[in-house]
Amino acid sequence: MGELWAEFFGTMILILFGVGVVAQVVTNPDGAMGDHDSIAWAWGIGVILGVYVSGRISGGHINPAVTIALAAFKGFPWKKVLPFCLAQTLGAFVAALIVRFVYADLIARIDPDHTIASQGIFSTLPGNNAEGANVTITTAFFDQIVGTAILVFVVFALINVANNPPLANMTPVVIGLLVVGIGMAWGANAGYAINPARDFGPRLASLLTGYETAMLDQNGTPYFWLPIVAPILGGLLGAAAFKYGIERYLPSEPTEAPEITLEPTPADNPSAGDTAEPRHQKQS
Repeated sequence: MGELWAEFFGTMILILFGVGVVAQVVTNPDGAMGDHDSIAWAWGIGVILGVYVSGRISGGHINPAVTIALAAFKGFPWKKVLPFCLAQTLGAFVAALIVRFVYADLIARIDPDHTIASQGIFSTLPGNNAEGANVTITTAFFDQIVGTAILVFVVFALINVANNPPLANMTPVVIGLLVVGIGMAWGANAGYAINPARDFGPRLASLLTGYETAMLDQNGTPYFWLPIVAPILGGLLGAAAFKYGIERYLPSEPTEAPEITLEPTPADNPSAGDTAEPRHQKQS
């Protein structure tokens, strides 16, 4: 239960910053309250803080694509995958409801009918619903595969002890910068969801609070499935690329990095179960 609450609150923090900044930018179309860069930075900050909130207890996955990739390639218990994914999605859902409530007046000012015009506050759309974007479902699908593959590939590099990972508990900061980079480089085609919980939780929250077209894109095509399926596939591809392209060639014994374990010892946390996020310990 501790691990599930950690994933719930970690993902909630992520969405409070991420969906919150999009709401701020969209409801102030004159640009006085931010732009794409502020969105990218706030999402990255949300990742940093979400991982710090949850990392000690659950490993700080806060993303079903990461959880599934860790189960497939890093020994994370498969029996925990579904509970983790549900906790992450529920955390995203609750956070989106909070944003929806707090920003209700500003949303009503710019889009009183709760249409596709402001739906992007909560969930992603092809081409970010930009005028003239004309991004196809196929392009959006592969965009999400590539973006999530980059995310998981680099995350695996950052948590591998033999790869000289960041020290002094700085890994969450570097992962946050990674998300900022993905947002700045891979945000145009599909809004860089790269996280099924991040998209579906807020999408469901918007559906239940007045956005009747929340499960569709701007063309009326069912879209809710794409930011779920494509990131999972991308995460698996990124994990496989690291395992077979980099990890197999790393030295078996690290020489300068501290030991990082994938499971807590009783002394670390007698109540926690298995975790897939690294823990830094003194060098033996």
